[in-house]
Amino acid sequence: MAAAAAALALLFKALIFIVLYPELAQAQQTGITRHYKFDIVMANVTRLCHTKSIATVNGKFPGPPIVAREGDRLVIKVVNHIQSNITLHWHGIRQLRSGWADGPAYITQCPIRTGQSYVYNYTIVGQRGTLWWHAHISWLRSTLYGPIIILPTLGIPYPFTKPYKQVPIVFGEWFNSDTEAIINQALQTGGGPNVSDAYTINGLPGPLYNCSAKDTFKLNVKPGKVYLLRIINSALNDELFFSIANHSLTTVDVDAVYVKPFTTDTILIGPGQTTNVLLQTKPEFPSATFLMLARPYATGLGTFDNSTVAGILEYKNPDKSQASFNKKLPLLKPTLPSLNDTSFATNFTNKLRSLASSQFPANVPQKVDKNFFFTVGLGTSPCDKNQTCQGPNGTKFSASINNVSFVMPTIALLQAHFTGQSKAVYSPYFPIIPLHQFNYTGTPPNNTMVSNGTKVVVLPFNTSVELVMQDTSILGAESHPLHLHGFNFFVVGQGFGNYDPVNDPKKYNLVDPVERNTVGIPVGGWVAIRFLADNPGVWFMHCHLEVHTSWGLKMAWLVLDGSLPNQKLPPPPSDLPQC
Repeated sequence: MAAAAAALALLFKALIFIVLYPELAQAQQTGITRHYKFDIVMANVTRLCHTKSIATVNGKFPGPPIVAREGDRLVIKVVNHIQSNITLHWHGIRQLRSGWADGPAYITQCPIRTGQSYVYNYTIVGQRGTLWWHAHISWLRSTLYGPIIILPTLGIPYPFTKPYKQVPIVFGEWFNSDTEAIINQALQTGGGPNVSDAYTINGLPGPLYNCSAKDTFKLNVKPGKVYLLRIINSALNDELFFSIANHSLTTVDVDAVYVKPFTTDTILIGPGQTTNVLLQTKPEFPSATFLMLARPYATGLGTFDNSTVAGILEYKNPDKSQASFNKKLPLLKPTLPSLNDTSFATNFTNKLRSLASSQFPANVPQKVDKNFFFTVGLGTSPCDKNQTCQGPNGTKFSASINNVSFVMPTIALLQAHFTGQSKAVYSPYFPIIPLHQFNYTGTPPNNTMVSNGTKVVVLPFNTSVELVMQDTSILGAESHPLHLHGFNFFVVGQGFGNYDPVNDPKKYNLVDPVERNTVGIPVGGWVAIRFLADNPGVWFMHCHLEVHTSWGLKMAWLVLDGSLPNQKLPPPPSDLPQC
């Protein structure tokens, strides 16, 4: 009887676990289809004593996590209940032959209109780690974002200490005003948009802001344990330094790719990037609590939110049932690098190396079929007639790649390509080198005007690409986090000043360079990446500083079908939104 009762109790516990934690319970299986329903709804949220109505998924801010295993298929039905058009992007997912599910508005799909729905359907192939999802239209990603947690295939362990617990740490930016109004006003006046009022950790600004002590993220830990922090920077416009007082962080994974572990007090993470770190807690109860802080790494001349978000790391006191945090315990604070500490940023990024093991190889393209050289930076556009503009010398701020400021089409590029209607929508002649060459990081040219156009680079299937991206000093040099959709790439080289095509390639790392989907172009410098164009479709590439994307710092790669059936893009799903 006792054995039967024990079995029943175990069964009851298992059922409770499945009801309370369906994602994690499901995650015990692998290679399955996981269904999610995302209702885009408005919800009232209060931060910094300001209540506003924001776009959310299922009423949650930040949005719900997606939990899956490598090899799983995700079927996510998105229903738009708000007035704005919506698309969602699954940032960093390779989308092998599933470009219709990638999500950037007017690139792979037309937006989901009010009252309509769209099912994003894709399989996670060869990826494990942390990615994230976010809105990919205008500035709606300021509130529409959440983690994608990809667990390894069952039976394949992590190449590092198995963590006791895993915790998402998602950085964001909070604006008291409506972000759509902010960017619309900036585009109209040609000036820089208003900056955010706070940074957030998991949606909470923390005690260093007015009226925010109650809205503080707290991480309760036990002594002598290893925690995996899945860190995501979903801030709109800022790279961030992050540190926890009196604790070191061991980086083991970036952008869902394992790296050679290294330990540091502070990490740097750009918008769009993810970093998994191991946190080893103190062996004994420390009789202190610890602030975790994040604040910007700022390189440009423009204004930015010069503030600091704080969370609290508190130890569970083994002698008491409640957490340790109380007024009597000292609260220790970390020291972060200065706001413009480029040497720290350089040293940190130079430590990132692919694991490059037999199990997790770094398949760096050793030969290159096509070389590209892109200048990346700011510029100006003429002010509209009968209007006063707030950009430099009465112009409008613009941004460009190879002096082309991208104009968003009104029909999705992928749709136009697939249906053979491309001529009226885009040009296949994006310049592969700058049309005007100058001293890119020296004295800028007198003419800062950019050209406009909807242009793409066309690549045959399986082309190996080397792309050098060069920052420019026009209107000030600045670090740009560039994100490529549809591919991971290897960061084979980077440096300061103007790229030297004779000597710089001799210093490339073609053995264990870091593999990512978002890379920071160094301020006043260059970065070289390589990737294999083995994924047919249209793939957006843009700066992940949202203000620069709004100003046109974006372009697209069109990868043609290969000759074999498994190298071709399938037809669009029947519910693909129409423009």
